[in-house]
Amino acid sequence: MSNPMPLNAYADSAIKQVPGLLSLHRMTGVLLAERVGADGRVLVLGAGGGMELSTLASTHADWRLDGVDPSDSMLDAARVATAKFGERVTLSKGTINEAPEGPYDGATSILVFHFIPLAERLATLKGLHKRLKPGAPLVLAHMSFAQDGPSRSRWMQRHAAFAIANGIDPAHAESGRQAMLERLHLLSPEAEEAMLDEAGFSGVSLFYAGFDFRGWVAYA
Repeated sequence: MSNPMPLNAYADSAIKQVPGLLSLHRMTGVLLAERVGADGRVLVLGAGGGMELSTLASTHADWRLDGVDPSDSMLDAARVATAKFGERVTLSKGTINEAPEGPYDGATSILVFHFIPLAERLATLKGLHKRLKPGAPLVLAHMSFAQDGPSRSRWMQRHAAFAIANGIDPAHAESGRQAMLERLHLLSPEAEEAMLDEAGFSGVSLFYAGFDFRGWVAYA
C-alpha cells in the first residue's frame, strides 16, 4: 500500500527511525474504526507533520479530525499534508490543555508521549480521557522499554543502528542517540500501562512492538 501523504522532512526521517511506521498508522485506523462510527470525530494529540492525520482522513472519508500540536513547524507541515481534506481536518496550536473539549469518538497520540515530561504524563492522559466519550478508544505509541542503565544504552544503540540501516548518516544517527538519552522522558511498558489505568482507561492492550517503540489501545 502506498503512502497517502506527500513526504516532508519530518515524515521522511520518522519513517527511517520507527519500524513499520506507515503500518502503525494504518493499524491505528483499524483500532479506532472498531468503535468510531462512519461520521466520527477523532482527536490527534501531536499533529506529527500531518502523517497520521493524512492516513486517517484518506482511509475514513467522513471522519472529522482535530490535530493539536505545540510546534509551529509541525503545524505548517501538517497543513500542507492535509490540505486536500479541507474542513474535515482542523489544526490548532497547543498541548492537551488547549485541545477542544470534544467529546470525541476516539483519540490518538503517536510518537508524542516520550517528549512529555514525566510529571505531566498523568495529567495529559486524564485530559485525553475527559475529552473522550465513554468507551471511546485511545491509541498511543512511542518509545518505551526497560529503564535500567544497560537497557537504556542497548536500546538507544539499536535505535541508531536501525536508522543507519535505513540510510541515515551515521554521524547524524549518533548525535540523535545522544540527544534522545539526554532529552526524552521514558518509562517502561509496565509503568506506561499502570499510568493508563490510573488515568481511568480500561482494557489496556499492547498491539505494536518495534525495537524501542510500543503501542497500546485503551478505552475511556
